[in-house]
Amino acid sequence: MAVLQKIRVKFGLAISIIIALALLSFIIDPSTLESALNSMSSKYDVGQIAGKRISYTDFQENVDKFTTIHQVATGSSVQNEQAQQQIRNAAWQDLLDRYMFVKNTANAGIRVGEDEVLDLTTGNNISPVLAQNPAFADETGAYSPEVLRAFVQSVDSDASGSLRLFWNYLQNSVVVQKYYDKYGAIFNNSATVPKVFADRIVDETNTTATVDYVMVPFNYSDSTVTVNSTEIRNYYNAHKKEYKQTAGRDIEYVVYEVVPSDADIARTSDEMDALLSEFESTSNVKAFLLRNSERSLSDYWYRQGELANNLSSDIDNFVFSGSEGVSPVFKHGEVFRSVKTVASAMVPDSVYVKHILLQGSGAKHLADSLCGVVAAKGSDFPALAALYSADVNSADNGELGSLGWFTQNYIIPGFEPAITAEPGKPFVLNTQYGSHVVLVTKRSKPVAKKQVAILEKTALASKETFNDFYAKANRFANIAGGTFEGYRRAVDSTGVYSHPMSNVTEATSNYGAISQAKEITRWVFDNKKGKASNIITVNNNYFFVVAIKEVRKDGYVDVNNVAASISEIIRTEKLQEKTKKEVAEKIQGMTDLEQIASSLKAGMNSREDVAFNSTGAIPLEPALIGAASVAPEGKICGPVAGQACVYVFKVSNRQTGSFYTEEDAVNAEKQKMQYTAQMIVPTMMEYSDVKDNRARFY
Repeated sequence: MAVLQKIRVKFGLAISIIIALALLSFIIDPSTLESALNSMSSKYDVGQIAGKRISYTDFQENVDKFTTIHQVATGSSVQNEQAQQQIRNAAWQDLLDRYMFVKNTANAGIRVGEDEVLDLTTGNNISPVLAQNPAFADETGAYSPEVLRAFVQSVDSDASGSLRLFWNYLQNSVVVQKYYDKYGAIFNNSATVPKVFADRIVDETNTTATVDYVMVPFNYSDSTVTVNSTEIRNYYNAHKKEYKQTAGRDIEYVVYEVVPSDADIARTSDEMDALLSEFESTSNVKAFLLRNSERSLSDYWYRQGELANNLSSDIDNFVFSGSEGVSPVFKHGEVFRSVKTVASAMVPDSVYVKHILLQGSGAKHLADSLCGVVAAKGSDFPALAALYSADVNSADNGELGSLGWFTQNYIIPGFEPAITAEPGKPFVLNTQYGSHVVLVTKRSKPVAKKQVAILEKTALASKETFNDFYAKANRFANIAGGTFEGYRRAVDSTGVYSHPMSNVTEATSNYGAISQAKEITRWVFDNKKGKASNIITVNNNYFFVVAIKEVRKDGYVDVNNVAASISEIIRTEKLQEKTKKEVAEKIQGMTDLEQIASSLKAGMNSREDVAFNSTGAIPLEPALIGAASVAPEGKICGPVAGQACVYVFKVSNRQTGSFYTEEDAVNAEKQKMQYTAQMIVPTMMEYSDVKDNRARFY
């Protein structure tokens, strides 16, 4: 019990980040799901990896595995959308590793042997997967071999098999991570620079020049430079890979948000005022809050400032100003609150806890007896734990029975009374696990804290308000009549703001500040250009009407849609060549840069410390830098075409320094390789023709 519970407590929120686990929840119509399961069409596959189709069943099995591990580690199922997305990503990444990365790495001759795995899991070279795992940390947060060893020893004694499942997952993660380390090391360690190349880089970087130049901008208004459709088509065909696109839609939408009316808010305010007298006089605050409040009574002890962070500064000020009775009603947005202090005490932030777990029919009676023994012989606690405790794995700092430091936010459920317990005085606790003899041995310095009852009500839209908003949305949809033209007429006639949204993909789930709106995405991808929707209800309080302006299919952008941008590229290239030719003709035979500047009606410019292999900010266009690096000193050179102008230049002098060394060149190459290593998986995915269709289903 204790090993599993300590894993759950230690992981907390970290489990979602470290192993990316959460509860799977396909947001998909059951009939659509049934159709997907019964069809062999790839349209209903979650994806494809290295030629292997990943069916819904494949993916679901993997998600189930991660869900189970998450439940083992945390003891709960995370429900929010962000956590669900994490588990879907983790399940997909696991398939990528299995069918693509590990396979490719093994084909490259890389191996992770059994002895290596043993060393990485229980030896002297512990993998970061375990060393950075909070489940195996001591009270200081540092990795503890003893904690890991105790966990491994308990795996086989767990009849449920849960710990074995968790341990198998961790071992697999260790192996996969080692494959990543080894494959990445190939790239990082290949960052060697032959001496001949290093010498050249050092020479180029240490050699700087003073460059005098004249620049002539392109004449973009030149009407003689034109581009025809054949040239555009030829350019498109030659650069087609640059125009690859995923399926997308351009849409417009209006949205009616159901919000409480003034009458709804006033009604909630009156309800709160009517409850204040009973809130102040009641002798059973817990029952009162259960009947009347959106918050139940909590036994949490607040220190000054916490209520300001969690609720409002007005509430914090009331509670810690010494005010008695119930507070006035504080309104924050559409939420109304009143509070009163139910207890005050000096309470520590953390306590060090030991326990003896007793189970069975006589557990409570034995716990009472042992409590008296511990009170008389507290120093024998480890020995008593060894004799009687059913928890044989809790041994913080190697002392049997020691659970370690607990706080209010980091504690085994049911052990909350330990926070206010007096050190050295044992007591009995009954939890879902059995009866515990509990002893607090140390605690942090107590500070003034309070327990607070919070009466809270949120103003909600009434049925009448809901119907009013629905009627407005329905009127708009009726005017639109299912077409984009009708949608625009509805916008004009109602004066409602239309939200434009470009490039909606199958992965889109947020529309403005409104999240979890995949209903809209599904409608958009199930309909054609020019269509407008009926009312689409999102989260039961948003009414959307959507119209489709443009549809782009998966593949390549139509040449007509990029003709304008391609025309500008080609025209710029033609202007480069024309301007170069005109400048060359005008300066032919000239040997003085000032004379050239006068002839071209352009100014003279000069730049010092120009280097070909500069490691700092580039002061000039790359075309000019490259040309200047190989130009003879003192000679007029050019014209050279840049991005927006043509250059004529002269290198007036060169200087050689020694600030850049061979070591700098090697380090720079290593840095490039580190960037390259980050592209390993994306490149593998491209060559393995990975298709990720998960967005269709969520």
